[in-house]
Amino acid sequence: MNRITVVVADDHHIVRQGLRTLFEAEEDCTVIGEEADGLKVVALVEQLRPDVLLLDVQMPGLNGLEITRQLGQRGGKTRVVILSMHANETYVLEALRHGAAGYILKDAPPEEMLEALRTVHAGRRYLSRALADRALDAYAQQAQAPSEDPYETLTTREREILQLAAESSSLAEIAARLSISPRTVETHRENLMRKLGLQSQTDLIRYALRRGIVPLEK
Repeated sequence: MNRITVVVADDHHIVRQGLRTLFEAEEDCTVIGEEADGLKVVALVEQLRPDVLLLDVQMPGLNGLEITRQLGQRGGKTRVVILSMHANETYVLEALRHGAAGYILKDAPPEEMLEALRTVHAGRRYLSRALADRALDAYAQQAQAPSEDPYETLTTREREILQLAAESSSLAEIAARLSISPRTVETHRENLMRKLGLQSQTDLIRYALRRGIVPLEK
């Protein structure tokens, strides 16, 4: 039997450990990697090439939606299942728009987690049962509609810097994490703020919170 290989990305150790225990109790599943830092997930997936990435939507450093978008651009075969506490339409649409194959709520029972994993591995989409009253096909169609959202004009680097800046990282800290110069960080930050119509750090943080790029508790 070919096992379904899984990478679990969540910044809470107890969540990662719980999912590892759940999956490895099954004959057809094995967890081959874990990650808590959003900025390291793409590289880990490219290195391990799992069948499925189970990904928290709100990761530190780089959020789950942006990770999903970057993986989609790179053309790998890993299927992404977004883990989220949010059951609203905005998050679901954003996940599908960015290329996720599944969306499941964190309070879902273990058997639903397994169902989601096997469903996306089989090449189908999966939507959490709590959202089953909303047609998945309708979500997918809306997700493919042309977007006039200014956020969609941001480059990959600008999106990375937006989240790190919203997490209150300094220019020097962002530069160190991304291995670029502080001056380059400043240039990207100025460009993204211009594109989004933001005037201050406070505006940037409010935008990131409203967009769901960083969680409200931060």
